Amino acid sequence: MTTAPTTATRLREFDDLPGPRGVPVFGNLLQVDSTRLHLQLEQWCEVYGPIYKLRLGPRSAVVVGDHELIAAALRDRPDGFRRTTKLEQVWTELGLTGGVFGANGESWRRQRRMVMAAFDPGHVRRYHPALQRVALRLVERWQQAARQGAAIDLREDLMRFTVDAIAGLAFGAEVNTLQSGEDVIQEHLNRLFPAVFKRIFAPLPTWRWFPSAEDRALVRSVAEVNAAVDGFIAQGRKRLQENPALREHPSNLLEAMLVAADEPDSGMDDRQVAGNVLTMLLAGEDTTANTLAWMIHLLWQNPDALAKATAEARRVCADGQPPTIDQIGQLDYIEACAHESMRLKPVAPQNTMQALRDTTLGDVHIPAGMLVMAVMRRDAVSEAHVHDAARFSPERWLADDHPNQSASAAKRISMPFGAGPRICPGRYLALVEIKMAMAVLLSRFDILDVGTATGEEPRELLQLAMAPVGLKMRVREHGTSG
Repeated sequence: MTTAPTTATRLREFDDLPGPRGVPVFGNLLQVDSTRLHLQLEQWCEVYGPIYKLRLGPRSAVVVGDHELIAAALRDRPDGFRRTTKLEQVWTELGLTGGVFGANGESWRRQRRMVMAAFDPGHVRRYHPALQRVALRLVERWQQAARQGAAIDLREDLMRFTVDAIAGLAFGAEVNTLQSGEDVIQEHLNRLFPAVFKRIFAPLPTWRWFPSAEDRALVRSVAEVNAAVDGFIAQGRKRLQENPALREHPSNLLEAMLVAADEPDSGMDDRQVAGNVLTMLLAGEDTTANTLAWMIHLLWQNPDALAKATAEARRVCADGQPPTIDQIGQLDYIEACAHESMRLKPVAPQNTMQALRDTTLGDVHIPAGMLVMAVMRRDAVSEAHVHDAARFSPERWLADDHPNQSASAAKRISMPFGAGPRICPGRYLALVEIKMAMAVLLSRFDILDVGTATGEEPRELLQLAMAPVGLKMRVREHGTSG
């Protein structure tokens, strides 16, 4: 049972809930714009309250914007709630192998153990020199842009950084998109998340009957990505065979996963490893890159915070080199800026689950099979829950000696990595990558401008992860004039 009603009153059923009017057969599905679904859910919360209903074709969904009820549902995974069957169907139909992100039940438990073993902070420390090398490539790319006076496409460059970082850290592979004129694997990865999300909310599966040029390109991209993943695994197996000592001290996350999968009674094989390699590539690329882009945008809008973050980066990284793992731990203010960015611009602003058994959320009965759509940002930016909620204030994430800036309140309400047993296993690595990129940016460059071509706020584009549209940055090398 997730939560019990607080009074003895009758539980509300789905039909008792308010919600936007739909149409026959499709319900509210034709109203849904998957690229801005999170904004629609937030707007409907303002109209219908923190719990309301949607009909998405044959599926019924209860939308929840209350952080306490959301946390209760997230904690009730994997036994009470699972990833949706629709996500599993779309993922499988595309020809993608499932990983811990989409797994459920006992399969999830086995994969979670394997992935958590790979993400052990001790392993991440050992791979840190590889991340430093990727950071230097990012510096070189931005130095070139600075010397040419060229605008930097923030999202594109940061996705190159995260692809290179995750390939090096996780797979021991030199996927050098930062110094390549071609997109290589990144081009193919960029198609997958948007396609999955679009198909989940498509009224009709037109790609099955009338595949478009985009659909055909997607098929090619899936084949390329699957081939790359198989290559990573083959290389990892070869290294383990040639150097048995790696079984005791794996040199990357993939080797650690292969070793864990080879344990007796693990129940895992290379197929599950492949699914988690793909998950790392996709989740590690999109979410971290978008968080960094939003963070740079928010810092530019808040000069005082930018000045403090810059001073910290230049003090800790006085030699201008990418920070060591110990120096990463000294970047407290930059980490606070990351948490504040994730509160205001969470890259996962909505989370959809499916009930495995009859349960309750507040005073609402949730039958088995019902969808629950969690609106993750609503309370995190509400004055009712967070003081001065609209303001970018990294100080609220620091020690609680700042009046009216309680970190505990923000931490309770903002859940950018989820909550409960299925909390993101890569959150430590994500924060290390974020702090690395920000440290080299702020220690080596002066930011001259961040914005869109029109000067307007960047649009929030939801494609499973929420990205800023059209953000460009201009920089100059620190210590130069002009």
